Amino acid sequence: MENESQLIQAFRTKDSKALSILYDNYSGAIFGLIIRMCHDREMAENLLQDTFVKAWENASSYDPEKGRFYTWLYRIAKNITLNALRKDRNLIQNDDLSVYENRGEENKLDFTELNGSIQKLEAHHKRAIDLVYFKGYTHKEAHEIMKVPLGTFKSYVRQALKQLRENYEME
Repeated sequence: MENESQLIQAFRTKDSKALSILYDNYSGAIFGLIIRMCHDREMAENLLQDTFVKAWENASSYDPEKGRFYTWLYRIAKNITLNALRKDRNLIQNDDLSVYENRGEENKLDFTELNGSIQKLEAHHKRAIDLVYFKGYTHKEAHEIMKVPLGTFKSYVRQALKQLRENYEME
């Protein structure tokens, strides 16, 4: 397979060789996300496997027109991990983004840019994003933690996501 788009097309048609190559390319970055969220190596390894199984089962649903493959895979991993964390609230992440493992330059750049963009946010926006996207709290739980009205909290998240999109597109 000559390029990424051909590789992903082969994956979408259930080519196991494509799955193997994509696993090699993305598992380090996805594992970094998961371990950052749950802080349990064994659990993270299981969730990484669950992520790729779910991706494989839903391979035909990936639409390159809607976003990058990595973003699609990231969302699957994040949702699987958040669901697992919600079952066990004792597994809470820290704020150290340095634990990400990256195997590809493309993925490393994504995390570097994202981390840089997050660091540029105002403190309340950064806290809102951290609670919802990295610690797995619902908006209702997070607004109570921040001690702000639910509407205000949702506004923080929307504003932060808008700023992250703008920052990410500029870099």
